Amino acid sequence: MNFRKTLAISLAVAALTLSVSIVAAQDATPEASPVPGSGMITGPASGEAQALTGAGSTFAQVLYNTWFSNYATLTGVQINYQAIGSGGGIKGITDQTVDFGATDGPMTDDQQTAAAVKCGAPILHIATALGGEVPTYNVPELQSANVILKLTPDTLAGIFLGDINTWNDPKLVADNPALKDVAQPISVIHRSDGSGTTNIFTTYLSAVSDTWKTNVGAGNSVKWPTGIGQKGNAGIAGALTGVPYSLGYVELAFAEQNNLPITMLQNKAGKWVQATTDTVSAAAAGVTIPDDERVMIVNGDGDNTYPISGFTWLLVCPNQTDAAKALALTRAIWWGVHDGQVGIDKLGYAPLPAPAIAADEKQILKITIDGKQALPADIAASVAS
Repeated sequence: MNFRKTLAISLAVAALTLSVSIVAAQDATPEASPVPGSGMITGPASGEAQALTGAGSTFAQVLYNTWFSNYATLTGVQINYQAIGSGGGIKGITDQTVDFGATDGPMTDDQQTAAAVKCGAPILHIATALGGEVPTYNVPELQSANVILKLTPDTLAGIFLGDINTWNDPKLVADNPALKDVAQPISVIHRSDGSGTTNIFTTYLSAVSDTWKTNVGAGNSVKWPTGIGQKGNAGIAGALTGVPYSLGYVELAFAEQNNLPITMLQNKAGKWVQATTDTVSAAAAGVTIPDDERVMIVNGDGDNTYPISGFTWLLVCPNQTDAAKALALTRAIWWGVHDGQVGIDKLGYAPLPAPAIAADEKQILKITIDGKQALPADIAASVAS
C-alpha cells in the first residue's frame, strides 16, 4: 500500500473514532420504560464504588458509551469502558484486570476453564442488546448511481474465501447489473484483532458455506484466506474510506453513525433484507435462551430476518471480592438491561426480548460477595422465581 493510501486510512480512522466519541457523548435520556423491573435505580446508593472499569466489544461501543454517560449522570458512578475488541474483553475478565468484560462471541469451554482459575467459577454472560453485522463497501460506481450492493450467502462467502476476486465476476453481476463494467479487483478488509464482530460474521459464513466451515471455521480470530487486517470497526471503516473497490464488515450501529453503505443480503428464506433494528429483532424471535446465555442466532428463519445478527454480552465473575464494586456493578447492569433498553433502537441496536431479560435477571442474582447476593434485596425481590 502506497504512502497516500496509508495516510488516507490513518486520517479516516481518526475521524471515525472522533465521530463515535461525539455521538456517544450526546444526551440520550430515556423516556419512561415499559420493561418490567425498570425505575428501581433512581440515584446513588450508599456504600457503592464510584468507579468501575470494563473493556472489550467494539460492536457495543456506541451503546455502552451512551449508557455509561447517562448512568454517571443518574448515580455518579463513573464507568471507564475501553473498546479494545471482544478478545481483549475476554482476556481482561480472565486475568481479573477489569471489573467486567464485554464480548459478542460467547466464551468457549476452554476459555471458561481458564477464567475459573482466578474467578473460581465460570464467567457469567449477561446479554445487553442485539445487533447486526453488515458488509460495507466502497464502490464508486454503485455509490454514484445510488445502487445498493446485493450479496447472496454464496457470493459473500466466495469473496471472503478469495474465490470471487473482481467486482464484475458473473456471480456478482447476476444480482448487481451495475457491476458489469467494474473490472476492478475486490480489496477484502477484515478485523486483525480478536473480535466478537468477527465471531458473529464467521459463524454466519460457517453456517452458509461448507467450504468456509471446513477450511476456516468460526471464532473471534481466524486464519483469513484473503484480505488485509485492520483493528476495530474504525480501522475497517477507515481502510474502506481510503481504498476504493474494497469490502469489509462492521457493526450496524457503527455503519449508521458513520454513514457507511449497508449491503442487502439474501436470507435463509431467500428474501433480500437489510439490517435494521426490526430485522435484527426478528433473528431472535423464538430463540431458546440457555441458562448460561451462550447462544448464536445467525442464519435464522423468517422472511424478515436479517441473517448476520447476534447478542452482545457483559462478562462478570460471579465471585466478587470488593463489596463496594459488587454493589455498583450489579446496580449498573440491572439498569442497563431494564431502563437502558429504551431508545437503543435509535443507536442502531435492537432491544432484548423478554426471555433474554428474564435470563439476565437470574444471571445477576448469581453475582455474590462473600457468598451473599450482591444485588440489593429490594431489586432482587422483583425477580420472578
